[in-house]
Amino acid sequence: MDAAEKNEIELHGDEEIIEVIDLNDAEPCPDDLLDDLADVDFEDPGDADDEGWETEDEMEAEAEQDDSELTFSKHTGSVFCVSLDPVSNSMAVTGGEDDKAYVWRVSDGEVLFECTGHKDSVTCALFSHDSSLVATGDMSGLIKAWKVETKEEIWSFEVGDLEWLEWHPCAPVLLAGTDDGSVWMWKIPSGDCKTFQGSAQATNGKILPDGKRAVVGYDDGTVRLWDLKQGNATHVVKGQDGHQGALTCLACSKDSSLVLTGSVDGRAKLINTATGKVVGSFCVEGADAKGAAGESVESVGFCNVLPLVAVAYLDGTLAIYDLATQVLRHRCRHEAGIVHLRWEDSSSVVATCCLDGVLRLWDARSGGMISEYGGHAAEILDFSVNREASLAVTASGDHRAKVFCLQRPDR
Repeated sequence: MDAAEKNEIELHGDEEIIEVIDLNDAEPCPDDLLDDLADVDFEDPGDADDEGWETEDEMEAEAEQDDSELTFSKHTGSVFCVSLDPVSNSMAVTGGEDDKAYVWRVSDGEVLFECTGHKDSVTCALFSHDSSLVATGDMSGLIKAWKVETKEEIWSFEVGDLEWLEWHPCAPVLLAGTDDGSVWMWKIPSGDCKTFQGSAQATNGKILPDGKRAVVGYDDGTVRLWDLKQGNATHVVKGQDGHQGALTCLACSKDSSLVLTGSVDGRAKLINTATGKVVGSFCVEGADAKGAAGESVESVGFCNVLPLVAVAYLDGTLAIYDLATQVLRHRCRHEAGIVHLRWEDSSSVVATCCLDGVLRLWDARSGGMISEYGGHAAEILDFSVNREASLAVTASGDHRAKVFCLQRPDR
């Protein structure tokens, strides 16, 4: 940067503008400079505190730090999604901006087969409950199902612009949500189909653990609970008690009695699935009635072993709430916006991935960070953790997927 130029540095956090002015413009005389410096308290250079400053070597070393055990680099664009097979935890499937999806072995990164034929970015890729099938879907709405054993495509269907895919928890049944508000349900591979029509873009959806119902969130803030067998909406949550902005995320309690929803309005809502009533609302301090920009809820989840819920915000806040009292227990700060959170199945540890490309583990009992894992050169867009919570696979905008071994003091 030319020293003769004027520059403005915007500090967005403080909303303050500091103007750096070229001293040559003012052309001060030596006496003026001496007067300006007369009251400055100079310190001995040997006593200077260099805390917070890094040398070039240190910064380069930090940038090159890679805590992963393996890097999968077959994709030539951003990797948008990743899923681990739930049975053996030995395979991963990733989908990316390069219109491709790969099923590969976690231990050595070997490609087992490529899911070919997509014509747009693959944004959904996931294993069925028994790891026998893989579903892949691209943004244009082309959905395919693959048999893992034979590595062959066994079914395909084309819908409108795809928002999400979800396998049934105990049957070869696939759900998909589209931007026209439709939710599709198919038996795989027969293709027997049923549709559920909503009022706006179906932004996300989950099948409840009971396997009989699904919860779907929409762009207009509406939440619907659908009876999968009857094909009707048993409850609709909207209006004053509902969200005032698009739904961004959903989670279901293990016993299917509660649903937790998140929205761009900065709030998370707790809904009783039996009554359809909103029984709780969570938001960060200082949010107004409509929430606040930058405080969008990006991910939510229930703890399986303690009565706790976690809410992740775009401003980098991970909030741990007591489920019964709805009181904030811990506020865990991140250096960048949180993309996803996932609770470990059998502990009070919650994992987060962020826009800064770092995966972190947090202890929900104390609110402290247990460990963090770097290595990506761009944001982490998705991640999956194995059953034992000893391994995580991440997908990133740096065109890479990585495998991390998760180490904790109690192991």
